[in-house]
Amino acid sequence: MKTKIFIAIAAIALFAACKGRNGRYEIANNDNSSNADTASSSADTVATAKLVKTAEMSFKVKNVQQTGDSISRITSKLGEMVAHYQMGSSIERSEYIRLSTDSVMRVSAFNTTADMTVKIPSEKLEDFMNHVSHMGIYVTARKMDIEDKSLNYLSVKLKLKNRREMVAQQKTGKIKIKDPASVLWLKDDMIDGQINNQRIDEAANYCVVSLNFYQSNTIYKERIANDDPSAYKMPFGNRLLMALSNGWYLFVELILGLANLWVLILAGAGLWIAFKTYKRKYPALKV
Repeated sequence: MKTKIFIAIAAIALFAACKGRNGRYEIANNDNSSNADTASSSADTVATAKLVKTAEMSFKVKNVQQTGDSISRITSKLGEMVAHYQMGSSIERSEYIRLSTDSVMRVSAFNTTADMTVKIPSEKLEDFMNHVSHMGIYVTARKMDIEDKSLNYLSVKLKLKNRREMVAQQKTGKIKIKDPASVLWLKDDMIDGQINNQRIDEAANYCVVSLNFYQSNTIYKERIANDDPSAYKMPFGNRLLMALSNGWYLFVELILGLANLWVLILAGAGLWIAFKTYKRKYPALKV
């Protein structure tokens, strides 16, 4: 009897030991599964490097137009494009030298500048900047900025993932959205997020370079017509004869004007004669 009891106890102990060993195995498997899920989740939350580079440079060149053409050719060879190009000249001062009565020489000093904006692959930025800087006489300013958009990119990526899961659950009927407009807004947000991440991809792959270059002032001489009316006067002799002729004309006009007033002149003369006669008859009225 004691032997049977001992065998039963031993069997129970063995069964308990085996069960405990199996339980530990299941727990280990669960831990591994949990670790795998955690690793997968952490992989989704790892931020992909998205570095946005921008650069600026200002430099002096010998010829602005030739430098602009050279930069355009370099950009085309890289397979990119010039996003903005503006060249202009402004006259700082001018002098006029009289050559003859009807012509003058205008001497102008003007400066020429240009602004360019080009898109360059990020990995070729340094080579491009170094090559362009060698085109100039000297560089007055050079700057490069790097902005990390990795977390912004990751934030949009995770939000898109959540929205896709919600849309998938809504399609399968697991969740119900009563307002159709809310579904439309959700999809619009997904589109905005995709476009935003595409912009970040574009900015990370291709950097924007702003260039400003200028040259020394240029002197330009040109012969032009004299646009001053006072320069087209007659010679002194002709002007003197014309003045005498105009004087005689004015004298004749004065005589003719007085002749037109003969009635008044005659009346005045009569009054004067009458006044003199009256004074001779009455001398006592003299003062």
